[in-house]
Amino acid sequence: MTATVRNVVTSGVFELDGGTWDVDNNVWLLGDESEVFVIDAAHDADAIVSAVGDREVRAIICTHAHNDHVNAAPAVAERTGAPILLHPADRVLWNLTHPDTAPDGELADGQTLTVAGTGLTVLHTPGHAPGAVCLYAPELGIVFTGDTLFSGGPGATGRSYSDHPTIVKSIRTKLFALPDDTVVHTGHGESTTIGAEKANVPAT
Repeated sequence: MTATVRNVVTSGVFELDGGTWDVDNNVWLLGDESEVFVIDAAHDADAIVSAVGDREVRAIICTHAHNDHVNAAPAVAERTGAPILLHPADRVLWNLTHPDTAPDGELADGQTLTVAGTGLTVLHTPGHAPGAVCLYAPELGIVFTGDTLFSGGPGATGRSYSDHPTIVKSIRTKLFALPDDTVVHTGHGESTTIGAEKANVPAT
């Protein structure tokens, strides 16, 4: 069976630089009837584990380590036995939320992870966060972008550990190299396509 995508929306609070914001997050499950990846374990471990059901969670993959994308990761890992994977450049953010718990493995640019016979290529796309990654499944024509690219343009870069010229470079060199019809599954809000967002990310 070909891997399929399921979206679970969870709600909670994003905290950084002394501010708090109520947010709805997209948690993505990629897999088949027997095994899945959980992409961005946000806010609600019960909802995520319920959506997984009796399938094996092969990994909990973090697109970046802002608290609203990783706050449920240790609880989901404890209940499923799955390893948590994070790009090492985002440990500084991870430690703000989970100072006493470390991820189990590191993500690297160009790495391929496989679930249900489907490959997922890691693209390091810093800017929103230093260790931000996107996850491209060429067989399915989809990319999971976390908070790097949204419907409407780049992710926010107004807070600590972020940089606008860096995120624009990441999007234009890594994401805009993908086919225009690639479906973009974002960390918040509705999905879009690579082609639709090219007009929303100017070169400067």
